[in-house]
Amino acid sequence: MLKSRKELDAELGGAARAWLDEALAEAAHDAAARTEARHDAPGPETSPYASPPWELRYAAAGRHCGQENADSVRSLLLVEARASLPSVTRLYDQGTAAERRAVLLTLHLLDLGDTALPLVEDALRTNDTRLVAAAVGPYAAEHLDPHGWRHAVLKCLFTEVPVATVAQLEGRARGDAELARMLDDFAAERTAAGRPVPEDLRTVLALTAPADEGDHPARPTAAPAAPAPTEES
Repeated sequence: MLKSRKELDAELGGAARAWLDEALAEAAHDAAARTEARHDAPGPETSPYASPPWELRYAAAGRHCGQENADSVRSLLLVEARASLPSVTRLYDQGTAAERRAVLLTLHLLDLGDTALPLVEDALRTNDTRLVAAAVGPYAAEHLDPHGWRHAVLKCLFTEVPVATVAQLEGRARGDAELARMLDDFAAERTAAGRPVPEDLRTVLALTAPADEGDHPARPTAAPAAPAPTEES
């Protein structure tokens, strides 16, 4: 869970708080400068590859504020800078897994519309459970289309990311017959391969029932049929 600035101030030492103050001031300055530039007469075009100083702070957050606070510090920097799509894309593409996770955790707090969906889709193509878990947060719940969202749920089941991390799971799964079919197929494949069916699958399957059937238990997933007898049996 991301920590607030007040919570961070209570935990950080003096040097770390001072570093965070400076980093957030740089982020706010960059946001103000970009806002002013949009209202002023057009000037020399800024290269989309130019990194403002706060982005360097983003990478150094764990070193100065502790790895346990790095996600929260990076998120604060993104919000304070009102990070643009080029910035979040650059930080994601060039970042470590931890830096990518912080981008994903913050997307819903930025004014990006659905333009950052490629970052979510990239994270869901990985098998890094930290990125998958971060990718299925509020931003994905709001912007992924039904097809993409269903596959995100299956990705969680496949990689054993708890479905409790999927934002708006109950609301989006309710009455989704196609998701129920996909879950049944996934369960059948697991059973046929002699692998256990995740309990989380049954949880999601129960949610796919229409609202007026929500109090009924989910139908059991079918076990594979016994093999036909052979001449040797």
